[in-house]
Amino acid sequence: MTVPADWPTTAEAARAEQERLRHLVIPEGPEPPYRPGTLIAGVDVAYDDERDVVAAAAVLLDYTTLEVVEQATAVGRVAFPYLPGLLAFRELPAVLDALARLTRTPDLVVCDGYGLAHPRRLGLASHLGVHTGLPTLGIAKNPFTFTHQPPGPHRGDWTPLLDGPDPVGRALRTRQHVKPVFLSTGHRIGLPEATTVTLALTPTYRLPETTRRADALCRQALAATAPTP
Repeated sequence: MTVPADWPTTAEAARAEQERLRHLVIPEGPEPPYRPGTLIAGVDVAYDDERDVVAAAAVLLDYTTLEVVEQATAVGRVAFPYLPGLLAFRELPAVLDALARLTRTPDLVVCDGYGLAHPRRLGLASHLGVHTGLPTLGIAKNPFTFTHQPPGPHRGDWTPLLDGPDPVGRALRTRQHVKPVFLSTGHRIGLPEATTVTLALTPTYRLPETTRRADALCRQALAATAPTP
């Protein structure tokens, strides 16, 4: 795993970089394509904190069939300490390495995390999008520090995810009577399009297939690095 030479090493430098990059986020984009062959990547990471090791996975799915087209992993040393609001600096080097090992370029990357739903409006999905230029979307399991009213009970019901009075995403019900997921724009996609994509990626389970596949793969990659007893 390669860490960029100019990667921030302090909280102060990381926050300054977020302030610089946040203005480059494009929070809108075209209607997502539905044609066969459209490629959606899911990325996720797993950690072994005792060994200071991180494993990232990138899984490329066909948008219409949700079948795996290609997948890749990257393993290395953790690049940044765990600090609230600065998770991207801890995860991105491994994620970028895994994405670079794919032979095809995704039309959209889905992150297990946040985009504009971030105190400085630059969560992992937005940071990744600005860094790569790819359209990105954040789909998280919990609302972080943000508030929302419960969406209706049916699949597709949603309510705004709020930072004070400001909408930063949506709480979206992907399964009837199952707790919602929390989506936010990463880069080059709008919330209506992000909602469409999220529902397309969740035909059976609460979490998108992109996250489910990438989560399983990065855990496998991390387990493979464990020393033999």
